[in-house]
Amino acid sequence: NIHNIVALGIMIANSFLFSADGFCSPDWDGIVCWPEGPPGKTVSTPCPEYIFDFNHKGLAHRRCDSKGIWELAVANRTWADYTECSKHLPEYNQSYQMDVFHRLYLIYTVGYSVSLGSLMVAVVILGYFRRLHCTRNYIHMHLFVSYMLRAISIFVKDVVLYSGSTLDMEGVSVEDIKSISEASQTDKTHFITCKVVVTLFMYFLATNYYWILVEGLYLHSLIFMTFFSNRKCLWGFTVIGWGVPAVFVTIWATVRAMFADTECWNLSAGNFKWIYQMPIVVAVVINFLLFLNIVRVLATKLRETNARRCDTRQQYRKLLKSTLVLMPLFGVHYIIFIAMPYTEVHGIPWLIQMHYEMLSNSFQGFLVAIIYCFCNGEVQAEIKKSWSRRTLALDFKRKARSGSNTYSYGPMVSHTSVTNVTARGPLGLHLTTRLGPAPVNGHRNLPGYVKNGSVSENSIPSSGQELHIPAEEHSAHTRPCEDEKPSPVVEEERETVM
Repeated sequence: NIHNIVALGIMIANSFLFSADGFCSPDWDGIVCWPEGPPGKTVSTPCPEYIFDFNHKGLAHRRCDSKGIWELAVANRTWADYTECSKHLPEYNQSYQMDVFHRLYLIYTVGYSVSLGSLMVAVVILGYFRRLHCTRNYIHMHLFVSYMLRAISIFVKDVVLYSGSTLDMEGVSVEDIKSISEASQTDKTHFITCKVVVTLFMYFLATNYYWILVEGLYLHSLIFMTFFSNRKCLWGFTVIGWGVPAVFVTIWATVRAMFADTECWNLSAGNFKWIYQMPIVVAVVINFLLFLNIVRVLATKLRETNARRCDTRQQYRKLLKSTLVLMPLFGVHYIIFIAMPYTEVHGIPWLIQMHYEMLSNSFQGFLVAIIYCFCNGEVQAEIKKSWSRRTLALDFKRKARSGSNTYSYGPMVSHTSVTNVTARGPLGLHLTTRLGPAPVNGHRNLPGYVKNGSVSENSIPSSGQELHIPAEEHSAHTRPCEDEKPSPVVEEERETVM
C-alpha cells in the first residue's frame, strides 16, 4: 500500500533522529508498519484493513527484546503473531471452520465438475448440427465456453494456491504468510506462476459475467428493436464478452504489480479490487434491469392474450415459468449479495451467503446447459433425426448382410436401399418400381415424397406412418435459425426423401 510505504519512510527517518537507545526501530515487515518498540515489551498494532481476509478487529503482536532488537523465531526469521488477524469466525472453533471450508470446497468442486461436463456436451451438440448454426446459438456457445473456462481456472487456481499444507497462525513467522522479496528464486518463480493463474482466473470470471450480459442484451434487442441485424451484432457482442473484461483486468494487474505486488494477488489489496469489481457490478445491475423489463413485457402480453379468459392461475403459471427460465440466463441470483461482500459478513449470515453462492455459482453452468441446449426443441429434433438415420443405416446393413434382395420400410423407401437394390440388376429395379401404381404427375405417388425445400435435408419420416410434429416442435422444424433464409422456389419441383 502506497500510504504504508510513505508512513514507513517517515517512521524510519524519525527513528534515526528521535529514537532512544535500546528501543526497537520502526519497521515494515511486508504486512504492517510497526511502531517503535520499548525494550522487553510486546508491541501491538491493529490488523491491516487493506487485507480484507483479515479480522480487522484483532491485533497483531510483536516483541522487542531487552537489547532493542525485534525478537526472532527459531529459524532466525522475524517473528510476529497474527493469530487474531486470521480469525474470520471468532465464535466458532478451528475444527468447525475446517469442516465448513471442506464442505464448501466439496460443493463447488462437484458443481463445477458437473457443469463442465454438461457444457462440453452442449457445445459439441450445437457445433455438430449445421441446422443449429445461427446467431442465437453462437452466443449460447460463447456463454457455455465462458462457463467452462471459469470452472477450469478455478480448478487450476486451487491446485496452484492451496496445494501446500495449512499454516499454523499462532506464532507463525512473518515470512510464512507474506513471502516478500526475501524469498528464494524458486519461490519467486512460483509467485510469478500463481500471479498469472490468479489474473487468468479474474479474466475468465469477468468474461462469464459479461457473456451473461450479452445474452440479456441480445434477447432485449430482439424484443424491443424493429430492425436488428443478427450477423453484424455478433461481432459487437464478441467484443463486449471477451474484449471489455480484458481491458479492466489488464489495468487491475498493472496497478497491482506496481503498488501492491505481494504474494499471489489472491488477497484483496484495499480499494484496488474495485478496478475489476465495479465493471462486474455494473454488468450485473444492467442485466437485472433488462430482466425486469422483459418480465414486464411478458406479463403485459399474457394479460392481453388471456383477457377473455377467467383462469388467471394459468396466466400466472405461464409467467412464473418464463421468469424461472430467464433467471439463470440473466444471472439474477447475483443481485442478492452484490452489495454485501463476504469479507464483511460473519457468523450465520456468512455461512448462509457462502453456501448459497457456492451452490448457485457452481451449478449455474449445468442449469444453463439443460435449459438452452438439452431442453431446446430444435436440439431434440436434430438429435432424434440423427438417431433415426443411424438406426436406419445400421438396420439396412444388417439385413443386407443376411442376403435380402429388397429392403423397404412400409410406405417409405430410403435412398440407400434404392441404391443397393438397383445395383443388383434389373430385378432389383423391377422390385422397387412395383411398390405402387404408376404416378399420374411424375413423382406425386412415390413413397416418402415431399416438396423440395419444405423439410430440411436431415428430415426423414418415421417408419410405417406419416411424420407427426407437435405444435411446439413444428415451428422448430419449419422455421430454421433466424440467420437461415430458404432460397425461393421458382418452379414447384418434387423429389423423394434422401
